Amino acid sequence: MDRPQDVSTPDGEAWPADAIEIGRIGEAWGIKGGFRVLPHASEPEALFSSKRWFLKEPELRPRPPGSPPLPTLLRIVQAREHGEGIVASAHDVEDRNAAEALRGARIFVSRSSFPSAAEDEFYWVDLIGLQVVNREDVVLGQVVDLLDTGAHSVLRVQPAAVEGEPPPAERLIPFVAAYIDAVERDLGRIRVDWGLDY
Repeated sequence: MDRPQDVSTPDGEAWPADAIEIGRIGEAWGIKGGFRVLPHASEPEALFSSKRWFLKEPELRPRPPGSPPLPTLLRIVQAREHGEGIVASAHDVEDRNAAEALRGARIFVSRSSFPSAAEDEFYWVDLIGLQVVNREDVVLGQVVDLLDTGAHSVLRVQPAAVEGEPPPAERLIPFVAAYIDAVERDLGRIRVDWGLDY
């Protein structure tokens, strides 16, 4: 999990232990402190469900020298869809300059603030790290990521490395009912109908 150690906000609120990165802040929007948001998910319910967004500096492109310190916490007034994007406003971000100073910041929210998923629906973050086991109880590997093909998601499963051998190729298993028998989060595994020779 990507989070700083022992960090709290200026008002003493601790960084959530279950913080999940869900997007980043784009350019300023309007003149009253609004800003665009670039979510990581195509259905960004977590952005809308949380009124407390925790921020970190961008990883790849640092903010310009002399930029004001990035706040650790934004208390969101409003986040909504606008056209094909999302715009938001926050307390203490009162004008375009303040909004522009946030540009590039990575947004994290507490996993506990995500809306409840429907039965047989899962957040990707809850699947990553689970062990994948087939019907013969053979461990195929661990979910390291998912791919979105448009039609459905695909599990990226990395088999365990064997010392002295080249790293095994990952398996790509469609996350559809034809191949997924059960997601047993309480046991830390996903049961699949998938052979070793697939």
